[in-house]
Amino acid sequence: MPVKLVVGTQWGDEGKGKLTDLMASQCDYVVRYQGGHNAGHTVVVDGKSFALSLIPSGILSERATCVIGNGVVVEPGVLIREMESLEARGVDTGRLLVSGSAHLIMPYHLEIDKVSERYLGKNALGTTKRGIGPAYADKASRIGLRVQDLLDPKIFREKLDVALREKNLLLSKAYNRLPLSAKEISERYLDEYAPKIAPHIADTVNILHLAIAAGKEILLEGAQATFLDLDHGTYPFVTSSSPTAGGASTGSGIGPRNIDTIVGIAKAYLTRVGAGPFPTELKDETGDKLIEIGVEFGTVTGRRRRAGWFDAVLVRQAANINSLSEIALTKLDVLDTFETLKVCVGYRDGSATLDSVPYHQSVFHRVEPIYEELEGWMTPITGATKPADLPSAARKYIDFLETHVGVPIATVGVGPSRDQFVSLR
Repeated sequence: MPVKLVVGTQWGDEGKGKLTDLMASQCDYVVRYQGGHNAGHTVVVDGKSFALSLIPSGILSERATCVIGNGVVVEPGVLIREMESLEARGVDTGRLLVSGSAHLIMPYHLEIDKVSERYLGKNALGTTKRGIGPAYADKASRIGLRVQDLLDPKIFREKLDVALREKNLLLSKAYNRLPLSAKEISERYLDEYAPKIAPHIADTVNILHLAIAAGKEILLEGAQATFLDLDHGTYPFVTSSSPTAGGASTGSGIGPRNIDTIVGIAKAYLTRVGAGPFPTELKDETGDKLIEIGVEFGTVTGRRRRAGWFDAVLVRQAANINSLSEIALTKLDVLDTFETLKVCVGYRDGSATLDSVPYHQSVFHRVEPIYEELEGWMTPITGATKPADLPSAARKYIDFLETHVGVPIATVGVGPSRDQFVSLR
């Protein structure tokens, strides 16, 4: 069963795009299974940086056919611009397939996302305001428009009229916004977007199952990460889909028994974007140093990330939720100049000690991390190509994380380029 899955184990930004790009050279299909253009992947190839938000990172491999699966929400204008940008840089996007069952992000989704977040004030969730949540809400309410509707103008207009009756009422009465024009939206989506996207629309579920039957290599690529999952994340500070291994099956149409390897991506420290609990967050010079060296700013939004020490309790729970086969540890080189490193191995809640992530959000917000300290290696590791090149202190750090997470660490990232990985197994 040649299907592999890459999933984030923290709060996103772990380096999934880089690993996917690396693995894609050995794959026939690379499949994005959830999320939208709120998730950014940065891949560096031959010194050139590629920022991707919708198109799978495997597009930079000449071998892979890239698939945007049924679990993704697609803003067609963004998709087209991303395709055109890649083509302008010599990347062939003719190998891109888009599931006809993926849902469309509509202009009213963007408007609702912006105004509702603004009205929440201090209780805002910190969304990217790209219409992702409202699009998934319409999907669940069964009033969403899908990519396949671009191929049937009559159906598209009928569905749009139904949706706009509700959305314009909400925008005008609740948020004092001008109503949106069905005619303008139809013209943009059907006349401008549809002709450019139509050649890529496909029955991706059937295509992937035929590929499995033929023994093709398939890589499933998630956006965001485990603790942004709608069910298993730090709700309500989460995304609107399921980035976990379970979401990979529903978002691609590939059954769980066909997935034989699940690779969890974990950053050697920890970051998150937006609001929500973060027990190991560093609001001091050490945190600033991690952000500066790690260039911790969002690929899509440019927002400064929050930074802290590695949380082994968090990643251990991600390992259980996703049934991880192995871990790829990224950005280890960011820690090169730290004399002392800390790892969270438990939480303290008053007099109680916790060795797992508390299910109750109020508890998780107030817990304090229990740290163990390790010696830093204080030398650059960006040139490492094999395990023997890593300093002993770096190996001890890796071994410590592996022991406390309970999953083998198979690969370590030592720099931003696609080839700056050390294989440990």
